[in-house]
Amino acid sequence: MPTVTFLPSFRKTEVPKGSTILEAAQKAGFHMNVVCGGQGKCGKCSVMVRSGEIDFDREKYGSFYTDEEVSQGFCLSCQARINGDLRVLIPEGSLVQEQQILVDSPGVPLEINPAVWKYALTLSPPTLDDQSPDLTRLLWGIEKSGGPKEGSIYAPLEVIREIPKVLRESGWRITATVALVPGGYRMINVEKGDTTSHSYGAAVDLGTTTVVVYIRSLIDGSIVGTGSNYNRQISCGEDILSRVNYAKRGGLEKLQALAVESINAALTAASNSAGIDRDDVYEVVVAGNTIMTHILMGIDPAYMIEEPYVPVVRRYLTTAARRVGLVVGKNSGLFIFPAVSDFIGGDIIADILASGMAESNDISLLIDIGTNFEVVLGNRDWMFACAGAAGPALEGGEVLFGMRANPGAIEQVSLDLRTLKPSFRTIRNQQPRGLCGSGLIDLLAELLRSCIIDRTGRINTAIAHERIRQGRQVPEFVVAWKDETAIGKDIVITENDIKALIMSKASILAACQTLMNQAGIGREEIARIYFSGAFGNYINKDHAITIGLIPEIPVERVTTIGNGAIAGANIALLNRRKKRVIDEIARKIAYIELNADPTFMDEYTGSCFLPHTDLSLFPGVEKMLDQCRILREQS
Repeated sequence: MPTVTFLPSFRKTEVPKGSTILEAAQKAGFHMNVVCGGQGKCGKCSVMVRSGEIDFDREKYGSFYTDEEVSQGFCLSCQARINGDLRVLIPEGSLVQEQQILVDSPGVPLEINPAVWKYALTLSPPTLDDQSPDLTRLLWGIEKSGGPKEGSIYAPLEVIREIPKVLRESGWRITATVALVPGGYRMINVEKGDTTSHSYGAAVDLGTTTVVVYIRSLIDGSIVGTGSNYNRQISCGEDILSRVNYAKRGGLEKLQALAVESINAALTAASNSAGIDRDDVYEVVVAGNTIMTHILMGIDPAYMIEEPYVPVVRRYLTTAARRVGLVVGKNSGLFIFPAVSDFIGGDIIADILASGMAESNDISLLIDIGTNFEVVLGNRDWMFACAGAAGPALEGGEVLFGMRANPGAIEQVSLDLRTLKPSFRTIRNQQPRGLCGSGLIDLLAELLRSCIIDRTGRINTAIAHERIRQGRQVPEFVVAWKDETAIGKDIVITENDIKALIMSKASILAACQTLMNQAGIGREEIARIYFSGAFGNYINKDHAITIGLIPEIPVERVTTIGNGAIAGANIALLNRRKKRVIDEIARKIAYIELNADPTFMDEYTGSCFLPHTDLSLFPGVEKMLDQCRILREQS
């Protein structure tokens, strides 16, 4: 088999002839930046072939490279097939880099009512006059201390084995830990002395790209530590579909192990920052999309991507945390949020819980945007939900200079309406390397507001300005000159980029409109729109309305809830009653399959304009466009 040597690390791997360079890189342990899932659409997985022969259609993918870059051996790793031994240089920008991971979420009032309690006990030792068994003596002590009745607590064999030694070595001063589990109470630990101050739980957001962990005190609810990192499953595929296909090829066990490694790494970081022992974490609550949680539990997700798209389980799941490999207390519990469908998972249920929309009489719209999007409409009495593919454009894919929210990404942009000079801010204030999702939304809105583009996204080349020019294939607008950037190139947005962004935003707006049609309501009846997730957290709300990403309502009624998945997981961790609520929320939601809804395509077609073909749906934007048109004519 051919040997591929990756530079500059000189890491080597062998792969069958005909494999892609991407497959070789992933086998060698590199986390490649494959936003489009390896379809050759995003251009983010570029490598430079230093020696060796490959099959690569340079004409088909030539738009990603200059003639000089082609001569240097640049190619897309996902489309370049290996014919023999290779030496390949992986540029830094083609690797998954440190991302701006959204850990925080706005504070929500939390009722402290956990499912785990500790009881510090001083027991009387047995005598000839009192020969009660050790377990009975212990259970009576728990009941006398205000705990569950002696007959309602189940003690597993592994705990019973420890009781006699712990009782006698501690001088009968011990701490018993009891958890409420489906079916009753369970004793999960017995320790020497008083350890009641050491009682913690972990809330986990298991995302496709990132994992976030909060460790909280189960006594007062305080946050004692947080941790985050990439989901290590990225090495097996950037998106959900590629991971399911990896599982179908016999990779389920590896995917499950990588999910556990990712959570354990974040748990370790959180516990180290707090200076606590992971053995004192007695419950782990996980919110994630349906496929992610299936993989974590080792459940085959293969049938979920085949018609009729049915998950193995929708209700919440509980098991011992160590049974799946999580490194917490040996009898600690694991709680997995329920799902609605294969596309509406526990992360969205957690979003709903965090937003409070399921407890309100007012109608709200909740939107979570990534490569895929989820939309929920409703109130305490009813809810409709749908999901779809937003495409990679809003995450920087299919955009020439698009990128993830890594250092150097332009995250905010504004244009001077008279000079058309951009002002921008980058992540970590580094020299710009490209545009991430929030920056792309800003730029699209500003280009429309300044009449540089029309409502179809076409660039007005009649405007005589150095930043408006003909690119290699289509017109483009220069955001940053090469001497301002960290990549030595002009950072531009092209007409093709703009069309890709419009198609992405159209899918989301059309989904919102489809749910509103199902409910028979107009935009005036929406009391609040909630954005959840990293994309929504950093987006400019005015600009989201300007381009028609969301329906137009007063901007002060558009709210970001930050990382709603971790916020919802925290609520369920600290208040056991909410676990019953989330099951009720999941049962309440009616899932709408967009592909089967006859009105969705009509709504999508109407949404493929800025902001929409029907400007009466966006009266504020219409007024703004009229004012900007007058200004452009005067200048």
